[in-house]
Amino acid sequence: MCGIIGYIGYDNATPLLIEGLKKLEYRGYDSAGVAVHTEHSLEVVKAKGKLCALSEKLQQMPQLVGNLGIAHTRWATHGEPSEQNSHPILSASGKFAVVHNGIIENYIAIKDELLKKGVKFSSDTDTEVVAQLLDIYYDGDVLSTVIKVISKIEGSYALGIICAQRPDELIAVKKASPLIVGVGKGENFIASDATAIVSRTKDIIRLEDEEIAIIRAGSVKIYDKAKNEISKEIVHIDWDVAAAEKAGYEHFMLKEIMEQPTAIMNTIKPRIKDGKIDFEQDGVSFSMADLKNINKICILACGSAYHVGCVAKYIFEKILRKPVEVAVASEFRYMNPIVDGNTLVVAISQSGETADTLAAMKEAKALGARVLSIVNVVGSSIATCSDNVLYTWAGPEIAVATTKAYSTQLCVVYMLAIYMAKKLSRINSAQHAAFVEDLLNLPSKVEKVLTAQELIKSLAKNFYDCKNVFFIGRNTDYSVSLEGSLKLKEISYIHSEAYPAGELKHGTISLIEEGTLVVALATNDALFEKMISNIKEVKARGATVLTLTTEMHRAEAESVSDYCICIPKTSDMMMPSLAVLPLQLFAYYIAYLKGCDIDKPRNLAKSVTVE
Repeated sequence: MCGIIGYIGYDNATPLLIEGLKKLEYRGYDSAGVAVHTEHSLEVVKAKGKLCALSEKLQQMPQLVGNLGIAHTRWATHGEPSEQNSHPILSASGKFAVVHNGIIENYIAIKDELLKKGVKFSSDTDTEVVAQLLDIYYDGDVLSTVIKVISKIEGSYALGIICAQRPDELIAVKKASPLIVGVGKGENFIASDATAIVSRTKDIIRLEDEEIAIIRAGSVKIYDKAKNEISKEIVHIDWDVAAAEKAGYEHFMLKEIMEQPTAIMNTIKPRIKDGKIDFEQDGVSFSMADLKNINKICILACGSAYHVGCVAKYIFEKILRKPVEVAVASEFRYMNPIVDGNTLVVAISQSGETADTLAAMKEAKALGARVLSIVNVVGSSIATCSDNVLYTWAGPEIAVATTKAYSTQLCVVYMLAIYMAKKLSRINSAQHAAFVEDLLNLPSKVEKVLTAQELIKSLAKNFYDCKNVFFIGRNTDYSVSLEGSLKLKEISYIHSEAYPAGELKHGTISLIEEGTLVVALATNDALFEKMISNIKEVKARGATVLTLTTEMHRAEAESVSDYCICIPKTSDMMMPSLAVLPLQLFAYYIAYLKGCDIDKPRNLAKSVTVE
């Protein structure tokens, strides 16, 4: 979604703002702009399209110089992508410039009210009502003005504000959208996330909903809506700018695929102590009574995180013998969910800011459920709203298409299942020890699978011009098929669908024609022979079959398939972690051969912070 950066300090703001926006390009955007407080007024420069268009525009103008500024990359929600709808948005008088991430839900009513008062609007955005309200309410006291504005608007927002009459102040406020304050020496920042500012400071303050930050070059003061000053912890980020750079890879996505052995190790290793899964450092603890009282597990997620939830359903139900419901978070609130105090809700999100998941888990909490979240970003909205949180510790993920975040979420699911099963005596000590050993061996097996990079690249050369692709599998292989299909369609724009293999004959097999690519996942020993039958079914209709299986089944798979990729064997529970890797690489190389914008696919954003 939209990216925000703001600066106040001793340096010229313009180049810092542009550099920060470059770090936020992964969020997806269709226009960009900057507003700088120059010696005389607020100067705004905006451009439709990629950031390079804004940079070129700035180069053709007199140098924009000032020590205070805000900048924005916009992903359109209200009003078409255009220069007039780009941010920053100026108030009618030019007194205020505003950047905004989120949606003002009651903007139409406010706009109608202001139009009747003679206020002239210059954009189609919901954000403009904020700028105009600031103009109307301003009485010389910025804090009071912002409090009046946020009491008037409804919805979600992260706002960066500068005022022509306040050349020494940067103002920030948020509700249900991410925004942080970066604390430097003689300079301070605001940003949608730390990636934009980590090259200048690693010390940040995370704003909570309806907290207002009044930021000067040498100070940061945070207030609540009653004007009470709040003491906030400064958090030090322990990763550096290199973690958000490509490190020699052509794309962030490939870099992040190859980082998975390390990311998985960082997720697993600290939580295994004396041969046991230990969540003590996470502050997560379930007694036997807690677990016995759980009558249902409900998993809430969107996109790739939802596919993790689909894997989790098979694992939890098999090992815990508890019923599991996996709900698309955007639908959960509207299905009259059956949730109560005996329901454990597991919310899964990479960013921790996914608006649909956040809203769904709030609904579940209101119905009495205990909420455990699995997220990557420390202190994010979903983490803060949860009763308990398990961080994936995947590090920053820049490419829009998730890879290492998905894989680390899977690992947290495995550990949670093993931990709960042991507490419930669903597994004995020997089984527990075997699972823990498989966990510890997982990073090295992941590394081994990734050595097949060149094989998968060569396979991609055969299929990058496909028009339709089908993925099939059974049990967890079907869940991984969902993710493989999503990866292919979101970065290569090839139409792709995933189906349970047994469903083919119930209608879908009519779509198979000569040369149609079918990717068949057959990593589950107990279901391997059934998958062989399904492969033969599609082959008989003219399909070209690429089978993904384990080394032990290589010979039989090759005998019925056109192409075969083999991976090492691990426990059935953890096979998804190995099976997904070739699918990630396959999607990457097909998109690469097609010349697609892999890290920033069209129409997509990394963190979906609006419904």
